[in-house]
Amino acid sequence: MAAQRIAYLDCFSGISGDMFLSALLHLGLDEKHLRTGLDRLNLGDVRLKITRITRCGISAQKLTVKDHSKKQFRTLPVILEVLQGSGLDQWVVDKAADVFRTLAAAEAKVHDTAINQVHFHEVGAVDTLIDVVGVLIGLRYFNIERLVCSPLPLGSGTVDCEHGRLPLPAPAVCELLQGVPTYGIEAVREMITPTGAALVKVIAERFGSMEKMVISGTGYGSGSREMTGKLPNLCRIIIGESYQASEVDQVEVIETNLDDWNPETFPHLCELLMEQGALDVSLSPLVMKKGRPGQLLRIICDLNRGHRLKKIVLSETSAIGLRFHQASRLTLARREVTLDTRWGPLQAKEVQTPTGTVIYPEYEACRKLALEKDLSLDAVYREVYAVSTNKE
Repeated sequence: MAAQRIAYLDCFSGISGDMFLSALLHLGLDEKHLRTGLDRLNLGDVRLKITRITRCGISAQKLTVKDHSKKQFRTLPVILEVLQGSGLDQWVVDKAADVFRTLAAAEAKVHDTAINQVHFHEVGAVDTLIDVVGVLIGLRYFNIERLVCSPLPLGSGTVDCEHGRLPLPAPAVCELLQGVPTYGIEAVREMITPTGAALVKVIAERFGSMEKMVISGTGYGSGSREMTGKLPNLCRIIIGESYQASEVDQVEVIETNLDDWNPETFPHLCELLMEQGALDVSLSPLVMKKGRPGQLLRIICDLNRGHRLKKIVLSETSAIGLRFHQASRLTLARREVTLDTRWGPLQAKEVQTPTGTVIYPEYEACRKLALEKDLSLDAVYREVYAVSTNKE
């Protein structure tokens, strides 16, 4: 697997749109590049103030938006129109639209109204447009292919807004964070804003611990207020290159016992899981309680793939629960090779074993050749073994 450019968003003091964008600026997001992108939104007289500050001895960046325009961006359809007409990178436009739809849907549910009729400050504010689009411009600038987010801390207390005094976490935040790992802390303040929650809900591939990576940069973004106690009001982003260990590796093993599921759908399930990054999928017969026959479904995957694979299993089978754990895996070094057979070039797999190099047939390649040449699969396999023996 080729190395990927990945980012880890460490929200130890919560997350807001301006903290996220400030962290990207501290990381090295070019200010001119950001301003050029934001100018495409045609927001009017809006100015960005970017300052360097220190929180608990840690250098960080802080972004402040000064809006002197007369424009109003109060409803979702208006915001989507602004995004579509901006000429920004299509990925930025699509992701920004997803963030605003997600945010508007949460507010619509909380306030019992239609999504296109939501009329409120959080979606309509110019600074929210800047935060969301700016974050996406920043992720594109650093060529981030995958973002992982830490579990999110939740405070308590109340917050005043257009709808009155609301409890914390804000109702919209509770809607947005369904399915997201969270934990409570002793802080009477807003830790997660709706904009911050919507951003990570849409952008983060998963929530949990940081993946294996070779770190290339770290940025800190500051919130607007100092926190009581020793915890700095900062959000941290760490970027780097993923890597795969050549021999010993950590994987996640996901299992479930099934006794009321139609196994005819296993090939379809297996294909879905493999397409989403499963390393191996197996189905084994077993005898369950009361003597009922069943199947043991087992999936092995990289640690960063487990979340999406679990969703597939729970959606495509009758499973109502899953077991999963991390395990060490020892693999032999291997690479693809091309063999010159009597029927032309054929892909195979070269494996470095403790006793020497061994070449194994690749099933799909052999099957394709057998069908094209009207051969038996066994004949193609024997050709691979013969050619590989002569090659040695």
